[in-house]
Amino acid sequence: MIYELRIYTASPGKMGALQARFRDHTCKLFEKHGIKNIGYWTNSIGGRSDELWYMLGFEDLADRQRAWRDFASDPEWRDVYTASEANGSLVHHIENRIMTATDFSPLK
Repeated sequence: MIYELRIYTASPGKMGALQARFRDHTCKLFEKHGIKNIGYWTNSIGGRSDELWYMLGFEDLADRQRAWRDFASDPEWRDVYTASEANGSLVHHIENRIMTATDFSPLK
């Protein structure tokens, strides 16, 4: 199993809309395409208040590539994305990391 950590910095004033898009649409569409939702976080103490951190799980890099391709080409996702961005971009920038659990990690 590999894990993908993604950190989205919301555009000013767009954190609520960004979270709503994930809550109402994106998480379900991820699952539809075999992308495992591990968790979603915002900073409570320390860090920046405009960041949404989330982790996804994949069997391997080939599974990740297939899942992202299928997700990105899904007409439902395209419609959700277009509608949610009608009043401006929700995300200012994205950081992305692919991680492999250590042999002593409880999450493997």
